[in-house]
Formats: sequence, structure tokens, C-alpha cells
Amino acid sequence: MEQNDRRTVVIGHKNPDTDSICSAISYANLKKLATGGDYIPGRAGQINGETRFVLDYFGVEEPEFIQDVKTQVKDIEIRHMAGADKNISMKKAWNLMQEAGVVTLPVITKDGALEGLITVGDIAKSYMNVYDSSIMSKANTQYSNIVETLEGLILVGSENAYFSKGKVLIAAANPDMMEYYIEPHDLVILGNRYESQLCAIEMGADCIIVCEGASVSMTIKKLAQEKGCTVMTTPYDAYTAARLINQSMPISYFMKTENLIAFERDDYIDEIKDVMASKRHRDFPILDKDGKYCGMISRRNLLGAKGKQVILVDHNERSQAVDGVADAEIQEIIDHHKLGTVETIAPVFFRNQPLGCTATIVYQMYREAGVKVEKKIAGLLCSAIISDTLLFRSPTCTAVDKQAALELAEIAEIQIEKYASEMFAAGSNLKGKTEEEIFYQDFKRFTAGKVTFGVGQISSVNEEELEGLKDRLIPYAKQERENKGVDMLFFMLTNILTESTDLICVGVNAETMIENAFRGERDHKHDMVVRLPGVVSRKKQLIPVIMVAAQS
Repeated sequence: MEQNDRRTVVIGHKNPDTDSICSAISYANLKKLATGGDYIPGRAGQINGETRFVLDYFGVEEPEFIQDVKTQVKDIEIRHMAGADKNISMKKAWNLMQEAGVVTLPVITKDGALEGLITVGDIAKSYMNVYDSSIMSKANTQYSNIVETLEGLILVGSENAYFSKGKVLIAAANPDMMEYYIEPHDLVILGNRYESQLCAIEMGADCIIVCEGASVSMTIKKLAQEKGCTVMTTPYDAYTAARLINQSMPISYFMKTENLIAFERDDYIDEIKDVMASKRHRDFPILDKDGKYCGMISRRNLLGAKGKQVILVDHNERSQAVDGVADAEIQEIIDHHKLGTVETIAPVFFRNQPLGCTATIVYQMYREAGVKVEKKIAGLLCSAIISDTLLFRSPTCTAVDKQAALELAEIAEIQIEKYASEMFAAGSNLKGKTEEEIFYQDFKRFTAGKVTFGVGQISSVNEEELEGLKDRLIPYAKQERENKGVDMLFFMLTNILTESTDLICVGVNAETMIENAFRGERDHKHDMVVRLPGVVSRKKQLIPVIMVAAQS
């Protein structure tokens, strides 16, 4: 099998039953062992009491809850470019962009939070639109940036100090004229003339930059030190130095810090597309759930977005699948139900067998792959078969299911009859559960032509408990049919011992349709309940009949 370096979620249907959960766990385990790939089991709903008993019995953690499988930012390729410190020079920022081939540079704090964004456009504007000779001091430019930009050398002073007052000027005139335009705290670009250097220092300049690598006398250096004037040299001529010096300003002065448009890794692609399309930005920063910077994406990244990789087990109907399955890359479908409505983007491995349980198919696949079934996996698979076949009482149960369950029980070291009784008792323990929890713990939705309907089921060995549920679930089912906008709702109260079902029917002529289709009898206490002797299987006995009756 081909190894895959992307995560693949193996997941059953909504309102998962024991087969859905146990098959997802077991098949994810098989795929991981057989391929070495990253396969994780998921669940599309809450665990019911029966399944909880199974997982606890065999010491297995419940699968991760997957609310939906819509494509998110974290599913696409994020450009993991490093963020910059706000104090770096414009020139360094430009070089970083050129090296990375980008037009936007994220600015982050020491602890990784996004602080701002600087773009090529921002740098161009700073270079073309700035005519203020005091801009360098207003930007609070550090001398280390000036030294770096001018490829210079500090002779007097500290590169950690800042040019925070005054203007930048070139001393092109003679010393007599310089006295009229040099002011305290100015930064003066000049040549090797001793008199000009002396004049600038005497007039209170905070910094002098000596061009063309000219030497500076000991007298000038000593005087500069006494006056607190920084002295540096640069190999560039005065024109070039003047042209480059603005590039030493920190990006903090020009970067955008307000109304930044950033996305989180968990954001959905469908939701950010419109935002990206409405803005002229080329790149957008991505943050993690803690607000820390992760990387950048562009509109181009969305073109190659790949959906989440998913394997569906125990269902193949879109209405039963986890939300967003239409956007996902379905890799495989392993099921034992009728063919449904799930559409795939590309051909997939689809295994569908007329057996009583998906877990039986998964057990076959373990054997076919030559992978040993460990004790706890055997326990999960056996439990799923017991649950789906009502310990071989359901008409969906085949000889293959029964043989598989017996073999798995031996591996799991359980006494199947005794274990099944405990499992069913745990599943039918309804103390403290709300009507919603009971109704939806094993519920599926179906479509027959233009008719939509839902069917829930609970199986129990306690007849009194099942009888007591009728008064609670009938009004709840009426309310839910209106809330969910379906034509009909049914709920199976299945007695495992008597192998029969009392069916709650809600909807226009729902009771009459079931009564005629099964030739059942109305419950003498509850008019909306039809008694169905011998009916225990939703999949094989109830759904096919409703499908035909609803379309007739």
C-alpha cells in the first residue's frame, strides 16, 4: 500500500453506534500498521452508553470528535517564512524580501506575536515620498542600522545609541557657511576636510559621517568624544551615502500595525476566500489558536487547496456523513448498507458487503493483510458485531458475522453470552438521560424520492424501561419533526429478548402507512405506536419497507 504523509481521518456516521465507533478505531489501526501512514479514528457525534461500556471494558480511548471535515487554512500549504524584528532597517527588510521572493514581510515580537506588516510598496513610498530631512530622527534610527546600511565603521560612540533629534544634511559648503545651517543634534555627511569635521562637532552635531573611507585624526576623535558626537566612516561618496541613509530607518516607522487582516489555522477556506478577494493585499499572515505567527498565504495558495483526507466506515449516505464531507478527499468507503448518495471527486476504494456489521468486513481485511488482531481490537470488533446483530438475533446477521464474532471473542478472551448481556444492559441504562440524548443516540436520516424521514432506535432487554419511554418520546418526536422540517419521524423501541419492536410513528399518515405495510397492530395505550413482532433490524427490515411505502 502507498504511504501517505497527510493525516487521514477514519470516521463513521453521525449519532454513532458501537459498530461505527469500533470499526473506525480498528480500521485506523489496521491502516497505520499496514502502511505506516498517519491514520486517526474520529467520531461524528457523542458516544452512547453501550459504546462507552465497550471502550471502558477494553481500555480504549474514545476517538477524537470531528465536528466537520471542511477544508481549513491548516490544510493548505502555508509559507513558513520567518518574521522580522521591528527595529531592522528598511534595506535589510528589502533584502529579506528579495531573498524570499515575497512582497510582504511579517513583523513579530520576541514571543512570536504578530506586530505589523511591511510591504515592498511601503518601502517604495518611504523612498519616493519622503522629503523631510528630520525623518531619520523622527523614526528614532539606531546607529547600528546606519552602519549596516552604509557598510561603515564607528570610530567614536556606540552603535546601540539612537539618532533621535535633528536633521540630516550634507556639508558641501566651506566651514564659514556651515555655521549658518548646522544645528545642535544634526547628522552631518561630509568629506575628509579637517575644518568641516571640526566645525560640525563645534556646532553641536550628534553624528558626523566621513565619506570615501577617509581617515579621521586623533584630534577630531578626541574632540568628538568630549562633545558626545558619534563619528563613523563609510566607503561610499557623499551622494551615495545621502541616497542610502534613509534606508537605515527602522521598519517600525513605516509598517502597518492597525486593522491587520490575519487568518487563523482553523479558519475555513470558504470563509476567507471572500475576504482575500475583497482586499488588494497579495499575502496574508496566519496565526495559531494562541495568536502566534505561523506563516503566510496568498490567493495562489487557495488554488492548490486540498480537502481533508477521509475514510468513511459504516455508512455511505451524505445525509449521515460528517459535515463538510463534500469538500473532503474521500479515500475509501467500508460499509454494509445499501448504496447511498456520497459523491467522490476521484475513484476510491469502495468495499460494500451484505453482512450484518462493518466490523466483520474490517476483521476480514485484517486477515487478508496478514495483520495480527490484538486483544483489545478483537474486543472492539466482537462488540460491534454483537451490537449490530443483537447477538445473532437480527435478520441481518449472516453465518460469516457469527463465525467472526466467535473467533474474535476467543482472541478477546470474553464469554460472549455473558459479555453481551452486560453490554446490552449498559446500553439500555437510560437513567438521567434526556429525551434528546435517548432519541439521537442512534439516529439516521433518509430520503425516499421527495420524502425525508428519520429513524432512531434503542435496544433493550428491559421491557418495562421500553414501555416507560413511550410517554416521553412521543411528544418529543412531534416537536422534533417540526423543528427539523422532515416529513416523518420514527423511533424503534426494540426488545432484544422478545425480538420485537414497538415503533413510534410521527407525521402525516405515518402510523397508517406502517400499519398497512407491516400489517402491524396499534398499541392499545398509544395510538401513535405500531407493534411489529419479529422486526429488530432498522437496515434490513424497516428502512426498505418505508422507502417503498413512502414513494407509493
